[in-house]
Amino acid sequence: MPCAAMKKLFTFWRRKDQPHNPSSHLPVGRVSTHHPTQPGYNLRDKDLKKLHKAVSVGDLEKVKEYLQLKKHDVNIRDRKYRTPLHLACANGYSNIVSLLIEKNCKINVCDSEKRSPLTKAVQCAKEDCAAVLLSHGADPNLADLDGNTALHYAVCGQSISLVEKLLEHKANLEDQNKDGYTPLLLAITENNAKMVDYLLKRGADVNASDKNQRTALMIAISDEPTNLVSLLLQQEVDLSCQDIYGFTAEEYASFNGFTVYHQLIANYGRKKNVEQKSNSEDTTLGTVFDTEELKEDI
Repeated sequence: MPCAAMKKLFTFWRRKDQPHNPSSHLPVGRVSTHHPTQPGYNLRDKDLKKLHKAVSVGDLEKVKEYLQLKKHDVNIRDRKYRTPLHLACANGYSNIVSLLIEKNCKINVCDSEKRSPLTKAVQCAKEDCAAVLLSHGADPNLADLDGNTALHYAVCGQSISLVEKLLEHKANLEDQNKDGYTPLLLAITENNAKMVDYLLKRGADVNASDKNQRTALMIAISDEPTNLVSLLLQQEVDLSCQDIYGFTAEEYASFNGFTVYHQLIANYGRKKNVEQKSNSEDTTLGTVFDTEELKEDI
């Protein structure tokens, strides 16, 4: 997984003698997520073919030699279904990535965890490799065993530049992993305001929900709230959304004693009601004026 938030975020618990309120199924605390510094493959020499071994250490000349002999298949797989391209991407050898592509290697091939070379490059924060792959038609929307795409990994890696590259190549901004998390919801769990702001500006659905029907706003106030709440309330948030237990974001804030944020949400709701009422009145007045003009024309 690209970050702990991609695992089971919510541990539900409820005593039989307690009323079921939002706080009874909130996570105990915001999940701490840390993008590993070296999330590459754990390799053992005895498991590697000669070509894999040369690629894994970045030996370009050796790789060229093996491929020129034509005894080594450019798409050869190891025991975990990794191709040389997977290893080159995981280790950031963009020159070898280019060579393998020149030799017509398969680009959208997956390892035993259903991760493509692009997914691996993004997970390992190898932006140059990702750029080469994308320029040669790598599919950014392939999902791994956990349902995560390259965009999920880029968000967890906190790389706006990688996210931008993926979106330029038609990455789906609303793809959900097996926990129902879109990239925006993952950015919320990461408490990454810059990423959240960027994704919203790129059109991410602020009312998207996870498999427990929790919206970004609900997740943002599941633990001690941050400025993410204020950021989200600048969008067209639907306060009527309910989680699987029927609770709204406003009730989350109320039950957890977040008075300031409860007030913010309540004020937002009142403002929206006023705006809707005003729009409704304008529509009614417009209809009346149109009718009067029609009568005059007749």
